[in-house]
Formats: sequence, structure tokens, C-alpha cells
Amino acid sequence: MTSSALSDDGERTRLTRAAVVDRALALADKLGLDALTIRKLATALGVTPMALYWHFRGKDELLGALAERVWSEIDLTVDRTAPWTEQIRALLESLLKVLRAHPAAPGLLLHSEKLRAEAALNATELTLDILRTAGFGPEDASYAARSAMWTGITLVMSEPGIESLNDAERAELQRKKQVQLASQPLARFPRLVECAIPMTACDDPETHYRFGVDLFIGGLAAIAATRARPE
Repeated sequence: MTSSALSDDGERTRLTRAAVVDRALALADKLGLDALTIRKLATALGVTPMALYWHFRGKDELLGALAERVWSEIDLTVDRTAPWTEQIRALLESLLKVLRAHPAAPGLLLHSEKLRAEAALNATELTLDILRTAGFGPEDASYAARSAMWTGITLVMSEPGIESLNDAERAELQRKKQVQLASQPLARFPRLVECAIPMTACDDPETHYRFGVDLFIGGLAAIAATRARPE
């Protein structure tokens, strides 16, 4: 056996799949999914790329494992005795917590739509069961379950000021957007001028998320009142 083979075998022995996933997720959060490569991951772990191929046959399989990790971080221990709206709220808020903690998470969740990670199936099954128990038909429950994921991703990607890197940049971005709206012709855009500050506010992300969750839950409740039928 060559020294290279011995080295790869030793690296494989001391590397665990979980450790590889941990470092890969950290890199993906820092660099982005497109920039994550087996070579960069190996360098970060201090091993040769061949050592990683003992755990993952390629980047697509690695991304599948990262998606599984992200889905598994969503807390599924909801109180099934609570009103169904509060159960869905708890799941959506947990999803948002995970998405906000991992910048790479939105892309990974979309990736898992193709791969159907087991943790994703568990989360979807629970969501569907809550909605079906609440009286939603299979079609409406499916629409709502898919919309919940998209709502979480949209809220994170549309967080006011998310494109800025720090508080100073965020404040400057907000100021520029406010000036742009406030400078519109008042006769033509009276409401935009009136709402220039709240439309561009980016100093309170929590309000952004709270309103988004309330809007989603309120919409579901309204649909339930007119279309859901108990079995």
C-alpha cells in the first residue's frame, strides 16, 4: 500500500461524516453554496480531497447531507393539544430560526426538494397532519404546507437591510431608500411619500418576521373558516 493510500485511510478513520457536515455547513454559510467545493472543504479540514470521498461521492451528495442537517434542526416537538394555528406558528417560527442562523439554508431547502431528505419528509408529514386534523382537505393542506416553506424563505431573503454588512451600512441603505421614496412627486405618489420611512425601515427585523408569520397564519385561518371541513 502506498504512503498516499495509508494517509487517505488514516484521514478517513479520524474523520466522521458528522464532522464533515459540520465544517461544510459552516463554509457554505460563509462562502455560499456555489463556492463550496470538495477541495475547499478538504483544505479546511486539513485532509486530502480523497479522504472526503469515503463519505461523499461528490458535491451533490454532500449538499443532500447538508440539507438533511438543516431540516433536522427544525424543532418538531410542537404541542399537539394547542390550537392548530399555534402549532403551525411554532413550526414556522422554528423554520425561520434555522434559516436565519444559516445563510446557506434557503438554497439547501430548495435543494432538498429534489432529494427529499428524511428530515424534510418528517417536517412535511407533521405539517400535513396538523392541517388535515384541523379540517383542511388534502389539496388545501398540501398548498399550505408548501407555502409555509416558501413563506419562511421569502421572509429571510426579504429582511429589510439584509444586503448590508453592518449597522452603519444598513442605516445608510435605509437613508438612501427613504430619500428616493420621499422625493417622488407628491401629487402622483402621495402614499409612497407618506410611507417613505416605514416602507424602508430596516432597524427592526423582528417586526418584519412577526408580521410575516401573523400574515401567513391569519390567511390560513381565514381559509379554514370558509373552506376547511371536519372529517
